[in-house]
Amino acid sequence: MIRAALFALLAWSAPALAATCENVQYSGKGYAICTVDLTSEDLRLFLYDEDDAVLGQFGAVDRALEKNGEELSFAMNAGMYHSDRAPVGHYVENGTEIMRVIPNAGPGNFGLLPNGVFCIRQGRADVIETLKYVDEAPDCTYATQSGPMLVIDGALHPRFLEDSTSRFTRNGVGTSADGKTAFFAISRGQVTFHEFGSLFRDHLETPNALFLDGNISRLYAPDLSRNDIGFSLGPIVGTVVSTN
Repeated sequence: MIRAALFALLAWSAPALAATCENVQYSGKGYAICTVDLTSEDLRLFLYDEDDAVLGQFGAVDRALEKNGEELSFAMNAGMYHSDRAPVGHYVENGTEIMRVIPNAGPGNFGLLPNGVFCIRQGRADVIETLKYVDEAPDCTYATQSGPMLVIDGALHPRFLEDSTSRFTRNGVGTSADGKTAFFAISRGQVTFHEFGSLFRDHLETPNALFLDGNISRLYAPDLSRNDIGFSLGPIVGTVVSTN
């Protein structure tokens, strides 16, 4: 497989707008939330550059986009990865599958079934439970599998406990029922799965939402003066705008 082909840029019908990010308080906890309108914004996933090297950092993605007169307007880590930064689960970039779907349970949060896939298609994005994703086989331009699901058809994941003591910085994504809006959230402190899932179900009112990762969670949001730094990441999700 020639990974250089993966970095070919997807052409959209009109110049993309920038994502909107804001800090909010919900149920006593702070979150940064970035809202993406899939009908007017260019949302992509990034893993390797044109030389097959792991991008790993928001700045590296920006430098790669700069060659084409583009830049990030928002970005976030987008799923769990191995030590070589390869995705743990299903991953599709610019229409090319890099990692197959993992339908069975496994170690860690990824294996806390049901998990799911975040699927980006032109004009829409959806969080889809993994087995449903396998059955429907949607034609995703970009896709990343992670877990657990935070919200499943309007209900919190059945394994989430309201009195849990497991608290981490967490990030995730939820999508509107019509697929036109994606909400990316990262906690501004340590929260439980129950608290984080409730943000998507009750505050953002997304019928389906997916946990992307915890502890290493990072955000690039110029609106909020955030460009979180740290160790190299695996998959990165972000919106792209023209600099011309």
